[in-house]
Amino acid sequence: MTRTPDEAAGGTDVVKAKPWYRQLYVQVLVAIVVGIVLGWRRPDLGTSMEPIGTTFVTAMKMLIGPIVFLTIIGGIAGVADLKKVGRTGVKALAYFQIGTIVALGAGLVAINLFPLGAGVHADVGELDTTGDAGQYIEEGEHQHWWEFLTNLVPHSFFGAFVEGDILQVIFLAVIFGIALKMVGRTGEPIIATVNRLTEVVFKVLSFVMKAAPLGAFGAMAFAIGKFGLSTLTSLGSLILLFYVTSILFVVVVLGAVLAAYVKLNIFQLLRYFKEELLLVLGTSTAEPALPGLMRKLQYMGVDRPTVGLVVPTGYSFNLDGAAIYLSLASLYIAQATDTSLSAGQQLGLLAVMLLTSKGAAGVAGGGFIALTATLSTVGHVPAAGIMLVFGIDKFMSECRALVNFCGNAVATLFVARWENGLDLERARRVLAGQPVESLPEHTAAEEGIDDRSGAMPLRKERGVVGTEKRSADQGVQEVPGPRPADDASSAVPSRPV
Repeated sequence: MTRTPDEAAGGTDVVKAKPWYRQLYVQVLVAIVVGIVLGWRRPDLGTSMEPIGTTFVTAMKMLIGPIVFLTIIGGIAGVADLKKVGRTGVKALAYFQIGTIVALGAGLVAINLFPLGAGVHADVGELDTTGDAGQYIEEGEHQHWWEFLTNLVPHSFFGAFVEGDILQVIFLAVIFGIALKMVGRTGEPIIATVNRLTEVVFKVLSFVMKAAPLGAFGAMAFAIGKFGLSTLTSLGSLILLFYVTSILFVVVVLGAVLAAYVKLNIFQLLRYFKEELLLVLGTSTAEPALPGLMRKLQYMGVDRPTVGLVVPTGYSFNLDGAAIYLSLASLYIAQATDTSLSAGQQLGLLAVMLLTSKGAAGVAGGGFIALTATLSTVGHVPAAGIMLVFGIDKFMSECRALVNFCGNAVATLFVARWENGLDLERARRVLAGQPVESLPEHTAAEEGIDDRSGAMPLRKERGVVGTEKRSADQGVQEVPGPRPADDASSAVPSRPV
Protein backbone atom coordinates (compact mmCIF):
# COMPACT_ATOMS: atom_id res chain seq x y z
CA MET A 1 0.00 0.00 0.00
CA THR A 2 1.10 3.54 -0.55
CA ARG A 3 1.31 6.02 2.27
CA THR A 4 1.18 9.76 2.58
CA PRO A 5 4.14 11.45 4.23
CA ASP A 6 2.09 11.85 7.42
CA GLU A 7 1.13 8.18 7.43
CA ALA A 8 4.70 7.20 6.66
CA ALA A 9 5.89 9.11 9.69
CA GLY A 10 3.88 6.84 11.95
CA GLY A 11 3.81 9.30 14.80
CA THR A 12 7.33 10.62 14.34
CA ASP A 13 8.12 14.17 13.38
CA VAL A 14 7.11 15.05 9.82
CA VAL A 15 9.76 16.82 7.79
CA LYS A 16 8.62 19.13 5.04
CA ALA A 17 10.35 19.19 1.70
CA LYS A 18 13.27 21.58 1.42
CA PRO A 19 12.60 24.91 -0.29
CA TRP A 20 13.93 25.10 -3.84
CA TYR A 21 16.94 27.22 -2.91
CA ARG A 22 18.15 24.50 -0.53
CA GLN A 23 17.97 21.75 -3.13
CA LEU A 24 21.44 20.46 -3.97
CA TYR A 25 20.97 20.52 -7.75
CA VAL A 26 19.89 24.18 -7.64
CA GLN A 27 22.93 25.11 -5.57
CA VAL A 28 25.27 23.23 -7.92
CA LEU A 29 23.71 24.89 -10.99
CA VAL A 30 24.08 28.37 -9.46
CA ALA A 31 27.68 27.56 -8.49
CA ILE A 32 28.50 26.53 -12.07
CA VAL A 33 27.09 29.78 -13.46
CA VAL A 34 28.97 31.88 -10.89
CA GLY A 35 32.18 29.97 -11.66
CA ILE A 36 31.81 30.61 -15.39
CA VAL A 37 31.23 34.34 -14.85
CA LEU A 38 34.17 34.66 -12.46
CA GLY A 39 36.55 32.78 -14.77
CA TRP A 40 35.42 34.89 -17.73
CA ARG A 41 35.56 38.32 -16.07
CA ARG A 42 38.49 37.69 -13.70
CA PRO A 43 40.68 34.95 -15.21
CA ASP A 44 43.42 35.41 -12.61
CA LEU A 45 41.00 35.04 -9.72
CA GLY A 46 39.19 32.17 -11.44
CA THR A 47 42.45 30.26 -11.91
CA SER A 48 43.23 30.63 -8.21
CA MET A 49 40.01 28.73 -7.41
CA GLU A 50 41.58 25.48 -8.60
CA PRO A 51 42.33 24.13 -5.07
CA ILE A 52 38.63 24.33 -4.17
CA GLY A 53 37.57 22.13 -7.07
CA THR A 54 40.44 19.66 -6.83
CA THR A 55 40.00 19.26 -3.06
CA PHE A 56 36.34 18.33 -3.47
CA VAL A 57 37.06 15.84 -6.27
CA THR A 58 39.90 14.35 -4.20
CA ALA A 59 37.57 13.97 -1.22
CA MET A 60 35.04 12.15 -3.39
CA LYS A 61 37.69 9.89 -4.89
CA MET A 62 38.83 9.08 -1.37
CA LEU A 63 35.47 7.40 -0.77
CA ILE A 64 35.10 5.64 -4.14
CA GLY A 65 37.40 2.73 -3.25
CA PRO A 66 35.70 1.86 0.08
CA ILE A 67 32.22 2.31 -1.41
CA VAL A 68 32.96 0.03 -4.38
CA PHE A 69 34.71 -2.56 -2.19
CA LEU A 70 31.99 -2.74 0.47
CA THR A 71 29.09 -2.58 -1.98
CA ILE A 72 30.39 -5.42 -4.15
CA ILE A 73 31.06 -7.62 -1.12
CA GLY A 74 27.60 -6.92 0.24
CA GLY A 75 26.03 -7.57 -3.14
CA ILE A 76 27.78 -10.91 -3.66
CA ALA A 77 27.01 -11.97 -0.10
CA GLY A 78 23.34 -11.26 -0.76
CA VAL A 79 23.14 -13.53 -3.80
CA ALA A 80 21.53 -16.89 -3.16
CA ASP A 81 23.45 -18.57 -6.00
CA LEU A 82 27.02 -17.62 -6.87
CA LYS A 83 26.34 -18.58 -10.48
CA LYS A 84 24.29 -15.40 -10.72
CA VAL A 85 27.39 -13.33 -9.99
CA GLY A 86 29.29 -14.86 -12.91
CA ARG A 87 26.27 -14.69 -15.20
CA THR A 88 25.68 -11.01 -14.39
CA GLY A 89 29.35 -10.20 -14.94
CA VAL A 90 29.48 -11.92 -18.33
CA LYS A 91 26.30 -10.21 -19.50
CA ALA A 92 27.59 -6.82 -18.32
CA LEU A 93 30.91 -7.23 -20.15
CA ALA A 94 29.09 -8.32 -23.32
CA TYR A 95 26.90 -5.23 -23.18
CA PHE A 96 29.92 -3.00 -22.49
CA GLN A 97 31.74 -4.26 -25.57
CA ILE A 98 28.75 -3.82 -27.86
CA GLY A 99 28.10 -0.36 -26.43
CA THR A 100 31.73 0.65 -26.95
CA ILE A 101 31.64 -0.52 -30.58
CA VAL A 102 28.49 1.52 -31.25
CA ALA A 103 29.98 4.60 -29.56
CA LEU A 104 33.24 4.31 -31.51
CA GLY A 105 31.24 3.88 -34.69
CA ALA A 106 29.21 6.99 -33.92
CA GLY A 107 32.38 9.06 -33.69
CA LEU A 108 33.74 7.64 -36.95
CA VAL A 109 30.49 8.33 -38.81
CA ALA A 110 30.28 11.90 -37.47
CA ILE A 111 33.81 12.92 -38.46
CA ASN A 112 33.47 11.30 -41.88
CA LEU A 113 30.21 13.14 -42.54
CA PHE A 114 31.76 16.41 -41.35
CA PRO A 115 35.52 16.25 -42.09
CA LEU A 116 36.45 19.27 -39.98
CA GLY A 117 40.16 18.48 -40.09
CA ALA A 118 40.40 18.67 -43.87
CA GLY A 119 42.13 21.86 -44.90
CA VAL A 120 44.00 22.40 -41.62
CA HIS A 121 47.27 21.09 -43.16
CA ALA A 122 49.08 20.95 -39.81
CA ASP A 123 52.86 20.46 -39.85
CA VAL A 124 53.59 17.82 -37.21
CA GLY A 125 57.21 18.92 -36.95
CA GLU A 126 56.18 22.36 -35.72
CA LEU A 127 53.89 21.10 -32.96
CA ASP A 128 55.20 21.71 -29.43
CA THR A 129 54.98 18.46 -27.47
CA THR A 130 56.37 19.66 -24.14
CA GLY A 131 54.63 19.88 -20.76
CA ASP A 132 51.74 17.66 -19.72
CA ALA A 133 50.86 16.79 -23.30
CA GLY A 134 54.39 15.58 -23.96
CA GLN A 135 54.21 13.34 -20.89
CA TYR A 136 50.91 11.86 -22.09
CA ILE A 137 52.41 11.22 -25.53
CA GLU A 138 55.40 9.46 -24.01
CA GLU A 139 53.21 7.29 -21.79
CA GLY A 140 50.85 6.50 -24.64
CA GLU A 141 53.64 5.43 -26.96
CA HIS A 142 54.73 2.86 -24.38
CA GLN A 143 51.18 1.73 -23.57
CA HIS A 144 50.26 -1.84 -24.54
CA TRP A 145 46.72 -3.08 -25.08
CA TRP A 146 47.16 -5.95 -22.63
CA GLU A 147 48.37 -3.83 -19.72
CA PHE A 148 44.88 -3.41 -18.25
CA LEU A 149 44.90 -7.20 -17.68
CA THR A 150 48.33 -7.35 -16.06
CA ASN A 151 47.53 -4.31 -13.90
CA LEU A 152 44.35 -5.94 -12.64
CA VAL A 153 46.17 -7.55 -9.69
CA PRO A 154 47.48 -4.99 -7.14
CA HIS A 155 50.96 -5.26 -5.67
CA SER A 156 49.44 -5.26 -2.18
CA PHE A 157 45.96 -5.31 -0.66
CA PHE A 158 46.05 -1.66 0.35
CA GLY A 159 47.88 -0.64 -2.82
CA ALA A 160 44.64 -0.68 -4.81
CA PHE A 161 43.05 1.81 -2.40
CA VAL A 162 46.17 4.00 -2.20
CA GLU A 163 46.44 4.24 -5.99
CA GLY A 164 42.68 4.61 -6.41
CA ASP A 165 42.56 1.98 -9.15
CA ILE A 166 38.90 0.95 -9.41
CA LEU A 167 39.65 -2.17 -11.44
CA GLN A 168 41.98 -3.48 -8.76
CA VAL A 169 39.44 -2.67 -6.05
CA ILE A 170 36.77 -4.58 -8.01
CA PHE A 171 39.14 -7.54 -8.36
CA LEU A 172 39.75 -7.67 -4.60
CA ALA A 173 36.08 -7.17 -3.74
CA VAL A 174 34.88 -9.97 -6.00
CA ILE A 175 37.40 -12.41 -4.54
CA PHE A 176 36.54 -11.47 -0.95
CA GLY A 177 32.81 -11.52 -1.63
CA ILE A 178 32.94 -15.01 -3.14
CA ALA A 179 35.15 -16.25 -0.30
CA LEU A 180 32.77 -14.91 2.35
CA LYS A 181 29.84 -16.53 0.58
CA MET A 182 31.58 -19.90 0.35
CA VAL A 183 32.67 -20.13 4.01
CA GLY A 184 29.01 -20.04 5.08
CA ARG A 185 28.23 -19.23 8.70
CA THR A 186 31.86 -18.36 9.44
CA GLY A 187 31.55 -15.31 7.22
CA GLU A 188 28.21 -14.08 8.60
CA PRO A 189 29.71 -11.79 11.28
CA ILE A 190 32.00 -10.25 8.67
CA ILE A 191 29.07 -9.65 6.32
CA ALA A 192 27.21 -7.90 9.15
CA THR A 193 30.32 -5.78 9.76
CA VAL A 194 30.48 -4.92 6.07
CA ASN A 195 26.90 -3.65 6.25
CA ARG A 196 27.74 -1.48 9.27
CA LEU A 197 30.89 -0.11 7.63
CA THR A 198 28.90 0.73 4.51
CA GLU A 199 26.54 2.82 6.63
CA VAL A 200 29.45 4.78 8.06
CA VAL A 201 31.05 5.38 4.65
CA PHE A 202 27.80 6.66 3.17
CA LYS A 203 27.29 8.96 6.13
CA VAL A 204 30.76 10.42 5.47
CA LEU A 205 29.68 10.77 1.84
CA SER A 206 26.65 12.80 2.91
CA PHE A 207 29.01 15.20 4.70
CA VAL A 208 31.25 15.59 1.66
CA MET A 209 28.28 16.10 -0.68
CA LYS A 210 27.35 19.27 1.19
CA ALA A 211 30.46 20.83 -0.36
CA ALA A 212 29.40 19.89 -3.92
CA PRO A 213 28.43 23.47 -4.89
CA LEU A 214 31.84 24.74 -3.78
CA GLY A 215 33.58 21.98 -5.72
CA ALA A 216 31.62 22.73 -8.89
CA PHE A 217 32.30 26.46 -8.51
CA GLY A 218 36.04 26.01 -8.07
CA ALA A 219 36.42 23.56 -10.95
CA MET A 220 34.43 25.67 -13.40
CA ALA A 221 36.06 28.97 -12.42
CA PHE A 222 39.51 27.42 -12.91
CA ALA A 223 38.65 25.90 -16.30
CA ILE A 224 37.27 29.13 -17.74
CA GLY A 225 39.95 31.28 -16.11
CA LYS A 226 42.84 29.17 -17.37
CA PHE A 227 41.67 28.28 -20.87
CA GLY A 228 39.28 31.16 -21.54
CA LEU A 229 36.11 31.28 -23.55
CA SER A 230 38.20 32.24 -26.59
CA THR A 231 39.48 28.66 -26.74
CA LEU A 232 35.96 27.60 -27.63
CA THR A 233 35.98 29.69 -30.80
CA SER A 234 39.29 28.40 -32.20
CA LEU A 235 38.08 24.82 -32.48
CA GLY A 236 34.43 25.47 -31.80
CA SER A 237 33.24 23.40 -34.75
CA LEU A 238 34.97 20.27 -33.40
CA ILE A 239 33.56 20.85 -29.93
CA LEU A 240 30.10 21.37 -31.40
CA LEU A 241 30.34 18.19 -33.48
CA PHE A 242 31.40 16.20 -30.43
CA TYR A 243 28.55 17.57 -28.30
CA VAL A 244 25.92 17.00 -31.00
CA THR A 245 27.17 13.45 -31.62
CA SER A 246 27.13 12.73 -27.89
CA ILE A 247 23.61 14.11 -27.43
CA LEU A 248 22.32 12.06 -30.34
CA PHE A 249 24.03 8.97 -28.94
CA VAL A 250 22.35 9.41 -25.55
CA VAL A 251 18.91 10.31 -26.88
CA VAL A 252 18.76 8.02 -29.93
CA VAL A 253 20.99 5.03 -29.13
CA LEU A 254 20.71 4.81 -25.35
CA GLY A 255 17.12 6.03 -25.50
CA ALA A 256 16.22 3.29 -27.99
CA VAL A 257 17.89 0.61 -25.84
CA LEU A 258 16.06 1.85 -22.77
CA ALA A 259 12.69 2.10 -24.51
CA ALA A 260 12.84 -1.10 -26.58
CA TYR A 261 14.19 -3.51 -23.98
CA VAL A 262 13.86 -1.97 -20.54
CA LYS A 263 10.59 -0.16 -21.38
CA LEU A 264 11.62 3.11 -19.71
CA ASN A 265 11.92 6.71 -20.93
CA ILE A 266 15.36 8.24 -21.34
CA PHE A 267 14.16 11.79 -20.63
CA GLN A 268 12.55 10.73 -17.36
CA LEU A 269 15.78 8.96 -16.44
CA LEU A 270 17.84 12.08 -17.14
CA ARG A 271 15.47 14.15 -15.00
CA TYR A 272 15.73 11.60 -12.19
CA PHE A 273 19.53 11.90 -12.19
CA LYS A 274 19.66 15.67 -12.67
CA GLU A 275 21.62 16.26 -9.46
CA GLU A 276 24.30 13.77 -10.43
CA LEU A 277 24.47 15.12 -13.99
CA LEU A 278 24.99 18.67 -12.75
CA LEU A 279 27.68 17.44 -10.37
CA VAL A 280 29.44 15.71 -13.28
CA LEU A 281 29.13 18.87 -15.38
CA GLY A 282 30.65 21.02 -12.67
CA THR A 283 33.57 18.75 -11.79
CA SER A 284 34.28 17.32 -15.29
CA THR A 285 34.43 13.78 -13.94
CA ALA A 286 31.81 11.10 -13.38
CA GLU A 287 33.44 9.66 -10.25
CA PRO A 288 31.77 12.00 -7.69
CA ALA A 289 28.37 10.87 -9.02
CA LEU A 290 29.06 7.13 -8.68
CA PRO A 291 27.60 6.74 -5.15
CA GLY A 292 24.46 8.66 -6.06
CA LEU A 293 24.00 6.56 -9.19
CA MET A 294 24.21 3.34 -7.17
CA ARG A 295 21.79 4.49 -4.49
CA LYS A 296 19.18 5.83 -6.90
CA LEU A 297 19.28 2.74 -9.09
CA GLN A 298 18.58 0.59 -6.04
CA TYR A 299 15.69 2.86 -5.08
CA MET A 300 14.27 2.49 -8.60
CA GLY A 301 14.03 -1.24 -8.11
CA VAL A 302 17.34 -2.63 -9.38
CA ASP A 303 18.53 -5.40 -7.08
CA ARG A 304 21.58 -4.69 -4.98
CA PRO A 305 23.92 -7.36 -6.41
CA THR A 306 23.41 -6.09 -9.98
CA VAL A 307 24.07 -2.48 -8.98
CA GLY A 308 27.13 -3.48 -6.96
CA LEU A 309 28.67 -5.42 -9.86
CA VAL A 310 27.66 -3.50 -12.97
CA VAL A 311 28.10 0.15 -11.95
CA PRO A 312 31.71 -0.01 -10.64
CA THR A 313 32.78 -2.27 -13.53
CA GLY A 314 31.11 0.05 -16.02
CA TYR A 315 33.12 2.99 -14.72
CA SER A 316 36.21 1.25 -16.12
CA PHE A 317 34.84 -0.72 -19.08
CA ASN A 318 31.77 1.16 -20.30
CA LEU A 319 33.07 4.59 -21.30
CA ASP A 320 30.74 5.57 -24.15
CA GLY A 321 31.69 9.26 -24.04
CA ALA A 322 35.40 8.48 -24.11
CA ALA A 323 34.84 6.08 -27.04
CA ILE A 324 33.07 8.74 -29.11
CA TYR A 325 35.84 11.22 -28.35
CA LEU A 326 38.57 8.71 -29.14
CA SER A 327 37.32 7.85 -32.62
CA LEU A 328 36.34 11.42 -33.49
CA ALA A 329 39.67 12.90 -32.33
CA SER A 330 41.71 10.21 -34.09
CA LEU A 331 40.07 10.88 -37.44
CA TYR A 332 40.26 14.64 -36.94
CA ILE A 333 44.02 14.43 -36.33
CA ALA A 334 44.41 12.23 -39.42
CA GLN A 335 42.50 14.74 -41.53
CA ALA A 336 44.38 17.73 -40.07
CA THR A 337 47.78 16.14 -40.75
CA ASP A 338 46.76 15.14 -44.30
CA THR A 339 46.92 11.43 -43.43
CA SER A 340 44.62 9.49 -45.70
CA LEU A 341 42.89 6.48 -44.14
CA SER A 342 40.91 3.96 -46.14
CA ALA A 343 37.70 2.40 -44.83
CA GLY A 344 39.63 -0.74 -43.91
CA GLN A 345 42.23 1.27 -42.00
CA GLN A 346 39.49 3.09 -40.13
CA LEU A 347 37.94 -0.22 -39.11
CA GLY A 348 41.37 -1.39 -37.99
CA LEU A 349 41.65 1.80 -35.98
CA LEU A 350 38.31 0.98 -34.35
CA ALA A 351 39.52 -2.52 -33.43
CA VAL A 352 42.63 -1.09 -31.76
CA MET A 353 40.57 1.49 -29.88
CA LEU A 354 38.43 -1.29 -28.40
CA LEU A 355 41.53 -2.38 -26.50
CA THR A 356 43.40 0.86 -25.87
CA SER A 357 40.28 2.54 -24.49
CA LYS A 358 40.36 0.01 -21.64
CA GLY A 359 44.08 0.35 -20.99
CA ALA A 360 44.01 3.87 -19.56
CA ALA A 361 40.83 3.60 -17.49
CA GLY A 362 41.13 5.55 -14.26
CA VAL A 363 44.55 7.01 -15.18
CA ALA A 364 45.22 10.74 -15.05
CA GLY A 365 45.17 12.00 -18.62
CA GLY A 366 43.77 8.62 -19.63
CA GLY A 367 41.99 10.02 -22.67
CA PHE A 368 45.21 11.33 -24.18
CA ILE A 369 47.17 8.24 -23.20
CA ALA A 370 44.57 6.05 -24.94
CA LEU A 371 44.55 8.36 -27.95
CA THR A 372 48.35 8.28 -28.24
CA ALA A 373 48.44 4.52 -27.73
CA THR A 374 45.90 4.11 -30.52
CA LEU A 375 47.78 6.30 -32.98
CA SER A 376 51.13 4.71 -32.08
CA THR A 377 49.74 1.18 -32.51
CA VAL A 378 48.20 1.91 -35.90
CA GLY A 379 51.30 3.79 -37.06
CA HIS A 380 49.61 5.76 -39.86
CA VAL A 381 48.72 8.89 -37.88
CA PRO A 382 51.46 10.87 -36.05
CA ALA A 383 50.95 10.73 -32.27
CA ALA A 384 52.19 14.30 -31.88
CA GLY A 385 48.97 15.36 -33.58
CA ILE A 386 47.16 15.19 -30.25
CA MET A 387 48.52 18.69 -29.65
CA LEU A 388 45.87 19.89 -32.11
CA VAL A 389 43.09 18.96 -29.68
CA PHE A 390 44.94 19.36 -26.37
CA GLY A 391 43.79 22.95 -25.80
CA ILE A 392 40.09 22.16 -26.01
CA ASP A 393 40.14 18.90 -24.09
CA LYS A 394 38.89 20.55 -20.88
CA PHE A 395 35.73 21.69 -22.66
CA MET A 396 35.14 18.20 -24.02
CA SER A 397 35.81 16.34 -20.79
CA GLU A 398 32.49 17.43 -19.28
CA CYS A 399 30.60 15.91 -22.19
CA ARG A 400 32.65 12.69 -22.05
CA ALA A 401 31.88 12.30 -18.36
CA LEU A 402 28.17 13.02 -18.84
CA VAL A 403 27.84 10.41 -21.59
CA ASN A 404 29.84 7.89 -19.52
CA PHE A 405 27.45 8.43 -16.62
CA CYS A 406 24.33 8.04 -18.78
CA GLY A 407 25.78 4.96 -20.46
CA ASN A 408 26.40 3.25 -17.13
CA ALA A 409 22.91 4.06 -15.84
CA VAL A 410 21.34 2.51 -18.96
CA ALA A 411 23.75 -0.44 -18.88
CA THR A 412 22.80 -1.30 -15.29
CA LEU A 413 19.08 -1.12 -16.06
CA PHE A 414 19.60 -3.24 -19.20
CA VAL A 415 21.54 -5.97 -17.37
CA ALA A 416 19.08 -5.90 -14.45
CA ARG A 417 16.18 -6.41 -16.86
CA TRP A 418 18.14 -9.20 -18.58
CA GLU A 419 18.75 -10.90 -15.23
CA ASN A 420 15.17 -10.37 -13.97
CA GLY A 421 16.60 -8.15 -11.26
CA LEU A 422 14.50 -5.05 -12.01
CA ASP A 423 11.15 -4.12 -10.48
CA LEU A 424 9.89 -2.49 -13.68
CA GLU A 425 6.61 -1.21 -12.28
CA ARG A 426 8.42 0.49 -9.40
CA ALA A 427 10.98 2.00 -11.78
CA ARG A 428 8.23 3.49 -13.94
CA ARG A 429 6.47 5.02 -10.98
CA VAL A 430 9.67 6.43 -9.51
CA LEU A 431 10.70 8.03 -12.82
CA ALA A 432 7.21 9.48 -13.23
CA GLY A 433 7.37 10.99 -9.75
CA GLN A 434 4.44 8.91 -8.57
CA PRO A 435 4.04 7.41 -5.08
CA VAL A 436 5.45 3.92 -4.78
CA GLU A 437 4.91 1.11 -2.35
CA SER A 438 7.06 1.25 0.73
CA LEU A 439 10.21 -0.77 0.36
CA PRO A 440 10.68 -3.96 2.37
CA GLU A 441 12.31 -3.25 5.72
CA HIS A 442 15.80 -4.25 4.64
CA THR A 443 15.77 -2.22 1.45
CA ALA A 444 13.92 0.76 2.89
CA ALA A 445 16.29 1.11 5.80
CA GLU A 446 19.19 0.66 3.46
CA GLU A 447 18.09 3.34 1.04
CA GLY A 448 16.77 5.89 3.53
CA ILE A 449 14.53 7.18 0.74
CA ASP A 450 10.88 8.11 0.97
CA ASP A 451 8.31 5.88 -0.69
CA ARG A 452 6.45 9.02 -1.64
CA SER A 453 7.74 12.55 -2.13
CA GLY A 454 7.82 13.66 1.47
CA ALA A 455 9.58 11.92 4.31
CA MET A 456 10.31 8.41 5.32
CA PRO A 457 10.73 7.27 8.92
CA LEU A 458 13.86 5.55 10.01
CA ARG A 459 12.64 2.51 11.89
CA LYS A 460 12.64 2.66 15.64
CA GLU A 461 13.57 -1.00 15.94
CA ARG A 462 16.83 -0.09 14.27
CA GLY A 463 17.51 2.34 17.08
CA VAL A 464 16.86 5.46 15.02
CA VAL A 465 13.95 7.86 15.40
CA GLY A 466 13.16 10.62 12.94
CA THR A 467 12.63 11.15 9.26
CA GLU A 468 14.67 11.55 6.15
CA LYS A 469 13.94 13.92 3.31
CA ARG A 470 13.51 12.68 -0.21
CA SER A 471 11.75 13.56 -3.41
CA ALA A 472 11.50 10.96 -6.15
CA ASP A 473 11.63 13.73 -8.72
CA GLN A 474 14.26 15.86 -7.04
CA GLY A 475 16.74 13.12 -6.17
CA VAL A 476 18.54 12.30 -2.98
CA GLN A 477 19.65 15.32 -1.00
CA GLU A 478 21.46 13.39 1.70
CA VAL A 479 22.38 9.84 0.94
CA PRO A 480 22.49 7.67 4.03
CA GLY A 481 24.04 4.26 3.98
CA PRO A 482 22.56 0.94 4.96
CA ARG A 483 21.21 0.55 8.49
CA PRO A 484 23.14 -1.87 10.68
CA ALA A 485 22.10 -5.45 10.12
CA ASP A 486 20.63 -7.30 13.09
CA ASP A 487 22.07 -10.51 11.77
CA ALA A 488 23.65 -11.89 8.66
CA SER A 489 20.29 -12.85 7.21
CA SER A 490 19.51 -9.20 6.56
CA ALA A 491 22.00 -9.31 3.73
CA VAL A 492 19.63 -11.47 1.68
CA PRO A 493 17.71 -9.43 -0.91
CA SER A 494 13.99 -9.02 -0.49
CA ARG A 495 13.29 -10.19 -4.05
CA PRO A 496 14.21 -13.59 -5.49
CA VAL A 497 17.41 -13.61 -7.51
